[in-house]
Amino acid sequence: MDAWFKEAAQGKDPHKRINVVESPRKVRVEVNGVEVANTTKPRLLFEGSLPPRIYIPKDDCRMVFLQPTDLTTHCPYKGIANYYTVELPSGEKFDNIVWWYGEPSTADAAGIKGYVSFYDTKVDLYVDSVP
Repeated sequence: MDAWFKEAAQGKDPHKRINVVESPRKVRVEVNGVEVANTTKPRLLFEGSLPPRIYIPKDDCRMVFLQPTDLTTHCPYKGIANYYTVELPSGEKFDNIVWWYGEPSTADAAGIKGYVSFYDTKVDLYVDSVP
């Protein structure tokens, strides 16, 4: 075998710790029926045996709903994560359900710089219009 493929893109060796690939899928995120993100340029992050995470460009998010918080966490493979709370026009708040890495700490994770990820158990996530 000469190459690994994930989605429509050639990926890196899946036995490495972090693998970020571009995806041709359409991804939409809603929180309580309010669309907070919609993209045709997601990136998928594969990390060991964990389920893949979808990362969305900040430019494709409705940043007016994302309020920065003081929470940070650290991942040895990606670096320091910062978080957003989603605040809807109704006043409802969903604390720390979005995260991003301002400066990923490894070259393998560099592909998610400028992208955010949502806790998929706390939002309604649609991939190619399928929940």
